[in-house]
Amino acid sequence: MRALLLGARGAVGTVIRRELHRAGHEVTAASRTAPGAAGVDLTGDLAPLAGLAAEHHVVVNASGVERADLAAHTGPTPLVEISATGAYLAHLRARARGPVVLGAGLAPGLSTVLVTSLKAQPGDDVDVFVMLGSGEQHGPSAVAWTASLIGTDLHDPPEDVPVRNLAESRREVGPDGRTRRYLRADFPDHLLLSGRGGAVIRSYLTLSSAPMTAALGLIGRLPALRGVLTHAPHLGSQEWHLVARNRRSGERREASGSGQSEATGRLTAAAAMRADEAPDFGAVTMSALLTLEEALTVLR
Repeated sequence: MRALLLGARGAVGTVIRRELHRAGHEVTAASRTAPGAAGVDLTGDLAPLAGLAAEHHVVVNASGVERADLAAHTGPTPLVEISATGAYLAHLRARARGPVVLGAGLAPGLSTVLVTSLKAQPGDDVDVFVMLGSGEQHGPSAVAWTASLIGTDLHDPPEDVPVRNLAESRREVGPDGRTRRYLRADFPDHLLLSGRGGAVIRSYLTLSSAPMTAALGLIGRLPALRGVLTHAPHLGSQEWHLVARNRRSGERREASGSGQSEATGRLTAAAAMRADEAPDFGAVTMSALLTLEEALTVLR
């Protein structure tokens, strides 16, 4: 397989490149500064991307650049996108002309696999609890995504009324047995998986450091402090976990590990390989390509 990787130098892109190489695949690292034919400016003219995509079996966007017309330029070549921005993924799905994997990584990605494995019934309420490691040195895109929650509402929430990010909270027991406070956050599982008459999905975020979670909640109520996020100390561990729980049945699925970028890169590489092998598909989530057992095996 030949993979075109956008954002190969980033924290996640480096892992994706390593994993694809380990599996015996060829990777072309494309960027604005890449020499020769691999030069692609994702903030400018995307015409060169169309030609490059046609020469590869799959395109992976780990650059953090969000352009709704990206999938329109990759044509019939599958695009694997790691973004967690709901509005962007909704626009990407609407404008896709070929196969695209919406959200490969932890949340969305592994979170969609966990929710799908619950097999919730129409009308069920499913909560997705996400813990990210506040001790990890995250890339600028991850920091920017977190900052984008401050002072904003969820994109198209299942309640059909405005819901402010980080304002609502729930307490839940994590895989380690500890009870934590999770803040309502705009992870896009409700957009990617909820259909008319289906389960109602709500997502929540906590950090591996309780004081950092409290600080995030405070900043959520005082948007003027948004800039503090870029200078916040890396307190806490690099541990992460995901829990999906059906409120009606109490049934839950969970996963945990250390290193968000490492886990995201491994899962994205696996999704890229599966996308190349899959028959023709449209806009799908990672749950259409990997079972829960397969996803957990990737992370071991």
